[in-house]
Amino acid sequence: MALGSSGCLLTSDLPDPALDVPPGYKAAGTRDPMDAPPTLDWWRGFRSGELTTLMEEAQTVNLDIAAATARFRQADAQARVSGAPLFPSLSGSGSETYSRTSGSSSSGLNNGGREVVNYSASLSASYELDFWGKNRDAAQAAEETAVAGRFDRDVVALTTLTSVANAYFQVLTSQDRLRVAQRNIASAERILEAIRQRLSAGTGNDLDVAQQESVLANQRALVPPLRQTLQQNINALATLVSRPPESVKVTGGSLNRIAIPRVTPGLPSELLTQRPDIRRQEAQLASATANIGSARAQFFPSIQLTGQGGYQSSALVSLFQPHAAFFSLVGSAAQPIFDGGRILGNFELAKAKQDELLQTYRKTVVQAFADVDNALTAVRETTNRLRLQRNVVASSRRAFQLAGDQLRAGTADVVTVLNVQLTLFQAEDALVQAQLARLQAIVSLYQALGGGWESRMERPVNAL
Repeated sequence: MALGSSGCLLTSDLPDPALDVPPGYKAAGTRDPMDAPPTLDWWRGFRSGELTTLMEEAQTVNLDIAAATARFRQADAQARVSGAPLFPSLSGSGSETYSRTSGSSSSGLNNGGREVVNYSASLSASYELDFWGKNRDAAQAAEETAVAGRFDRDVVALTTLTSVANAYFQVLTSQDRLRVAQRNIASAERILEAIRQRLSAGTGNDLDVAQQESVLANQRALVPPLRQTLQQNINALATLVSRPPESVKVTGGSLNRIAIPRVTPGLPSELLTQRPDIRRQEAQLASATANIGSARAQFFPSIQLTGQGGYQSSALVSLFQPHAAFFSLVGSAAQPIFDGGRILGNFELAKAKQDELLQTYRKTVVQAFADVDNALTAVRETTNRLRLQRNVVASSRRAFQLAGDQLRAGTADVVTVLNVQLTLFQAEDALVQAQLARLQAIVSLYQALGGGWESRMERPVNAL
């Protein structure tokens, strides 16, 4: 009966977080009933084979993920340690004792002494009746901590994958900006040649040439920082896939080759199971709640059963004979009476820890809703920005072409030509950065939604 009642008394349920889950995301607009959260391999939506290869490699070799995996293995082992008191402990021992008594008596006579050899073999067992659920709650707390460790590994993996995606897109951005800079340099050289021809024809002046040479020099000065940024982004990718930069070759290409996936946020209520950080906080709260039950059980008596049995004989040949057998059984109960407030302090500490984790859990959920709304807003606004910036580039290119034609015809004002080409150069560079901002907003939305996370977690193996 005591074993059957173990853990059934004074158990604590998870506290109600009193969360206000909205019916939909404010920035999501209208929702199609067929919309679903992202899949696990969400990065395939960008249609980049190189990005997919980097993502898959990072999942297997990233050192942060490996360290997080080692941490949850530690938590699994700790769960087994905490679950051990639920079972009896059994130990065996064997001994051979040799002793010799003194040969001198009190009368001063020497009687030669006596030699004694004693052999024994025994088994000892002990078990604490977990009538109040102390050990079971402690084991449950350790198990939930191990569960939290698994979710923590998912958090690290999600952060790593989004870092890989962002670093890869920054590589493409640097390559695109370099191409834009080289193209702008070529355009500035053509304008400079046209102005020099005007100078030779007597329709220009040295000031016009000097101004255009300044524009060309500024464009050339932009190239080294862009090359530095490109290499830094490649090195960041190398770190994420745990390889030295010398062994990482990133072909990259252009942001224009990256497909734009359609990301649907699903329902806010689904976010509670999609985000691994929410599930981690939930598991930690469950662990703290179980610790309260274990701390409360400390107020009640501890009931211990111990037993020992075996054989003892002075002759090895007769050690396992029936007459050499012995045994002992002991039952004991210990009730705390006065401990200076240790048990009460431990109980109040467990309750305060639970309250802290409850508030942290609530904040994590609220922050998750805000993250999704922020990401949805970013996707919408960066899409609008990109569309408008493309209009700016198209208008600037047309103006630059007209100015160049007029310059070659000798009817253009050089100041106007200078202003038009600077506007085009800045607009083209801003267009590349607007493309990057849109892709990063999509990645942030995947991250805010849990990155296509789904429960593929197994409970740790312990004594429960």
